[in-house]
Amino acid sequence: MDSRETEIRELFAEYCKTWTEGDSAGFGRLFTKDADYVSYDGSWAAGAAQLQDNHDKLFRGVIAGSAMVGEVESLRFITDSVAVLVGNGSVLMPWRSKLPKRRLSRQIIVCVRTPEGWRIAAIQNGRQRPVTIPEPDSMPSKMSQAMTRLAQRFGIGRAREVALP
Repeated sequence: MDSRETEIRELFAEYCKTWTEGDSAGFGRLFTKDADYVSYDGSWAAGAAQLQDNHDKLFRGVIAGSAMVGEVESLRFITDSVAVLVGNGSVLMPWRSKLPKRRLSRQIIVCVRTPEGWRIAAIQNGRQRPVTIPEPDSMPSKMSQAMTRLAQRFGIGRAREVALP
């Protein structure tokens, strides 16, 4: 393992440690000033200050006393100064002794080398609730295909250009 990989694994360990200690300032220092943090529910904190403030409220509120339990699943370098880490980490609430399956999460973390060392530039967190992809000839696929044909025939449904709400 080269020194870059060791340093990034230490960054992930510090991520878990500062969370578990409820140390929002230490947690915030792990991120670049312009970091993006997308939580499991899709909420987005833009910038280290906002994500630190959000986590301060969480650490003093609904997840007080919780631990971040995690491990590095994979790590690959895009350049000498940019790496993508896939982590498996979840919040263990203080009244539990093991993680419930529904709380398992996976993170995609973009790490960048800065003058201060490795920092997190972006994180996307998602629950591990895989959906089986139906085969094209399965009943769910056939129903969707039939509904599509009906919508096309009657000119209803989405337009060719779709805008997000």
